[in-house]
Amino acid sequence: MNDTAFMKRSDIEAIADHALSRALRLGASGADLAYSASCGSSLSLLDGEIEECSSGVSARIGVRTIISDGRQGIASGGRLDAASVDAPVEWSLHNALASEPEEGVMLYDGPFVSDPELDVEDLAIRGIKHEDRMRYCLEMTETARGKDSRVRSVREAGYGNGWGESFFANTNGLSGWESCSSASCSVLVLAEEGEFSEMGGYGKGALRMDEIDTVKIAERAVKDTVSALGGAPVATGAYTVMIEPMAAAALVGVIGGLFCATDVQKGRSMLRGKLGQNVASSCVSITDDGRIPWKPGTASMDCEGVPTQRTELIKNGIAAAFLYDLQSAAKDGVKTTGNCSRGTGSLPDVGTHNLILDPGRESPEDLQSCIADGIYITEFMGLHTIDSVSGDFSLGAKGLRIEKGVLTVPVSGITIASNLLDLMKKITALGSDLTFSGSVAAPTVVIENVVIAGK
Repeated sequence: MNDTAFMKRSDIEAIADHALSRALRLGASGADLAYSASCGSSLSLLDGEIEECSSGVSARIGVRTIISDGRQGIASGGRLDAASVDAPVEWSLHNALASEPEEGVMLYDGPFVSDPELDVEDLAIRGIKHEDRMRYCLEMTETARGKDSRVRSVREAGYGNGWGESFFANTNGLSGWESCSSASCSVLVLAEEGEFSEMGGYGKGALRMDEIDTVKIAERAVKDTVSALGGAPVATGAYTVMIEPMAAAALVGVIGGLFCATDVQKGRSMLRGKLGQNVASSCVSITDDGRIPWKPGTASMDCEGVPTQRTELIKNGIAAAFLYDLQSAAKDGVKTTGNCSRGTGSLPDVGTHNLILDPGRESPEDLQSCIADGIYITEFMGLHTIDSVSGDFSLGAKGLRIEKGVLTVPVSGITIASNLLDLMKKITALGSDLTFSGSVAAPTVVIENVVIAGK
């Protein structure tokens, strides 16, 4: 991985000043500019042989222009010099003139606040070389092969690392830089036992190199895959469901998205009109926090230059707040929560930072020991099909049977059909094992009286 192709920061700042000044000269009432550059390398092995090896560097710049009546436009480009950036400025203004006026379109006029404690750049990651990636991938391959005799093939052992930086500036005088690093690895194995076969795996990404243990990841990939061999449906009925943290995090990610104000305002969220109401069990509290050091959703500022913050979305089961960018906040007459999300070629929208379902105090082992007749869910299928307006869903799932507090036989081919609000209100316990999956974190979740369709 080579970041020497990145332009000097002083050169980017000069280009930004040129672009923003030109936007004002051409008639915009305001403008902002977003620059993003990244470089990364990845390697993957198939049964110990190189299947894919790649490296790349990319950089883009985007300009948004605003007209005084609330019209806005965006344009971006990959040529980074003062002459070439004139085109995105002109196209951005052209797109703004062709758009319709909108309420609340504005620029942030506060200062850029950099917090060095929100460090998300590990210099050790930038030093990883091809031979290091090869060593990690071979280590994962050998670990997976030797962990269980039922592993027939290590379909993928992959490792990737990257680094990037971004710059934001607007015509109100705000400007600031941020940088980050990341590394990830994953293992995919094929396991067979008698007439049964199962393909499965496990992976993890992190901003710090010391948070990734390749041996443990390979062992987890094998454990999860072989434990699913021979899975079969359970009898249709009501069960206590215990959800593994990574699967629970996927569900929390869907729930968090329902708090984005732009979707609420457009009637695309079932939480519209429900602030202050009970939407979950009293043991449920969910926060969005952009200021947790070394987490993927962390940043000093959002994509409009607004400082990030911690926002309580659900507090003890009560819907407490929505997430806002500047425009959506203006529409509701509230302050932005610093949750603007955008790319260099897209207009501002609302997104999440680090979504967290607050953990409980009991260990997952203690929670499991209290379940006489249940299902331990390790994976949901079809989470993207949840109806965000009604909350209705029908999800496939797989996992393990829980009988008298003990994990027994693998379970697959089951379906859970319910309503998201009803499901959240049936949560009875949360484990102490808070686990991050990307920028979403959740512990083990226990839900009572869940109807499961099986055989």
